[in-house]
Amino acid sequence: MPNAVLGKEIAAKPMRRTEKVWRRMVSQKQLIFMSFPLLIYVIIFNYVPIWGWLMAFQQYQPGHSIFDQKWVGLDQFRFLFQDDGFVRVLRNTISMSLISLVLGFMTAIGFAILLNEIKKTFLKRAIQTISYLPHFLSWVIVTGIVSTSLSTEDGIVNIVLMKLHLIDTPILWLGEGKYFWGIVGAANVWKEVGWNAIIYLAAIASIDPALYEAADIDGASRIRKILHITLPGIKPVIIILLILNIGWMLNGGGFEVQYFLGNGQVSDYSETIDIFVLKYGLKIGNYSLGTAAGIFKTVVSIILLFMANRIAKRLGEEKLI
Repeated sequence: MPNAVLGKEIAAKPMRRTEKVWRRMVSQKQLIFMSFPLLIYVIIFNYVPIWGWLMAFQQYQPGHSIFDQKWVGLDQFRFLFQDDGFVRVLRNTISMSLISLVLGFMTAIGFAILLNEIKKTFLKRAIQTISYLPHFLSWVIVTGIVSTSLSTEDGIVNIVLMKLHLIDTPILWLGEGKYFWGIVGAANVWKEVGWNAIIYLAAIASIDPALYEAADIDGASRIRKILHITLPGIKPVIIILLILNIGWMLNGGGFEVQYFLGNGQVSDYSETIDIFVLKYGLKIGNYSLGTAAGIFKTVVSIILLFMANRIAKRLGEEKLI
């Protein structure tokens, strides 16, 4: 008899949980209805096109139904991994992603902390506004500014370096591959540092002011307060954003900046996976190989995202799921 009662209680628990979920959904039905348009948008533009992945397993020829193509299995992926060009592209993508990730995080966190230390409200708001304005510029404009600034004729960078006697002749910055990764990283930082700092400023604003007051009473300096209050207070936000950015690792720090700044002289350093897909998919017409490269990027990005989330969970830090 006790076993029967216990069995009924165990069976009742899932029912109770389901009932709670339904009650919560009913109580929040307005929010659910409001989310329907966004959900439909995501399904149409993010999930429906996935059927096009079938091209990666075919020798796709335009003009025929995708189901009437010649199936080649994993041949496109084998060719992809045996192609020296793709290995070079993968190297460029990972290198530029790491540079943009490290520089982006360090500059955004540092800028947010320094901006938070400004006591004059007007000055603080003015600096913040000026810093995030480049975020709203398109990469076409930004790369144009970068190209002009690095010009060998009247570029401000070469002029300043020559005035300081650091160089004797102008440097062809966009004509030498060894400079390209750094230029991409610096362009990303200039464009996004102010915008990225907004999230950290919001996290800093949520820290209990009593902690800073107690530190003042104990005679803590600004550096001590930053190290022992501010940074630990925004640590969860840093971890979450780091996980998300690791998931975007194979974006190479962007697509447009490499496409617009790249040229034949630095192609060995400027081409990323996205440019590889564009090159083979649209310019050469090998849609199957371009699709295979896109699938590789997506799958690796998902794996990196879950790995980063798993590691954060193991270390007891904040996680996505």
